[in-house]
Amino acid sequence: MNGTMTKVDIIERVYERVGGLSKKDASDLVEMVFDLMKVTLENGEKIKLSGFGNFLVRDKRARIGRNPQTNAEIIIPARRVLSFKPSQVLKEALNKETGGA
Repeated sequence: MNGTMTKVDIIERVYERVGGLSKKDASDLVEMVFDLMKVTLENGEKIKLSGFGNFLVRDKRARIGRNPQTNAEIIIPARRVLSFKPSQVLKEALNKETGGA
């Protein structure tokens, strides 16, 4: 493993672990889940995956920032940002080997 899991890797793992699916079916299934998540988040809805965490879109207001090269003030426009908050179960699983919390 190179340290990064791609969508292709996820499709391959679904194909290997779910019997009776072709690679095309596994690909379609993964694409469908990601598309559903994308549409849900675009609509401003929260995604709660028990034992994993919550995805939600937050609105950030426009604000004044500074260009670090010229020190000139600039307006940073309002935007929507995606946030992920891991569940306690995921946090504990991630910190199992390190002994931290």
